[in-house]
Amino acid sequence: MNHRYDFVYLFDVTDGNPNGDPDAGNLPRLDAETGQGLVTDVCIKRKIRNYVGLTKEEQPPFEIYIKEKAVLNQQHERAYQASKLKSESKKLPKKVEEAQKITHWMCENFYDIRAFGAVMTTEVNAGQVRGPIQFTFGRSIDPIISSEHSITRCAVTTEKEAEKQQGDNRTMGRKFTVPYGLYRMHGFVNANLAAQTGFDSNDEDLELLWSALANMFDHDRAAARGQMSPQELIVFQHESQLGNAPVHKLFSRVKVERTASNGEAGPPRSFSDYSVSVDDSDLPSGISIERKI
Repeated sequence: MNHRYDFVYLFDVTDGNPNGDPDAGNLPRLDAETGQGLVTDVCIKRKIRNYVGLTKEEQPPFEIYIKEKAVLNQQHERAYQASKLKSESKKLPKKVEEAQKITHWMCENFYDIRAFGAVMTTEVNAGQVRGPIQFTFGRSIDPIISSEHSITRCAVTTEKEAEKQQGDNRTMGRKFTVPYGLYRMHGFVNANLAAQTGFDSNDEDLELLWSALANMFDHDRAAARGQMSPQELIVFQHESQLGNAPVHKLFSRVKVERTASNGEAGPPRSFSDYSVSVDDSDLPSGISIERKI
């Protein structure tokens, strides 16, 4: 990879819970001081993993390492078998080139390892990898309000429950949603770390990342998440691997503001209540901008 990339990603949710907090009864994550909604980087990485696994059918070099019910030691053992080496409990091979061979095999076969990195120091040790792609937390532009809804069920599991469930006496539950929230997240692609993990060595990894960010919500529908949609993906490409400008100054060029017509019309309820502008004047030398959504 010959370029560094930094990007601004905007996505929204309507009548859904974009990222529940299990330590708070699955309420939408919230900054307690500002009231802004939060979505973790881990949440977005999970959706990217799911999209890549779906579109590439879990075939090398696009297997997914972190997934439901994956037995990690078994995946590590595959690397030893492919390299014709024998694993020792919690230890990498003593020879540096052999240890590198194990870690390289994992990067070569698993998309999420070469993209996000991984700590693979389990019983069958496959080393550690620092990934070139990182995200900040997503943070809503405006404060959000979490709405609580009562729900009931009509089916029961036992005859005893059926006897108790008479008339309107039905099992009650709770569902939490955000009426509307537009979230802003920042992302980074480090060209030097990409060279170490082999990210985009096949000229397909980076395009797969952009495709995932543009399409992953369409393949992640759930009643709890309501309608989630990508709205903007603004990519700053640096001519050099080390970068041509401070990233915070590039991100400050992207402004998300309430539209004049809706500024006094109450809380936002759609993306049309906002305007997104990108200042592309007097760009630093070696910087180009592309809006991919």
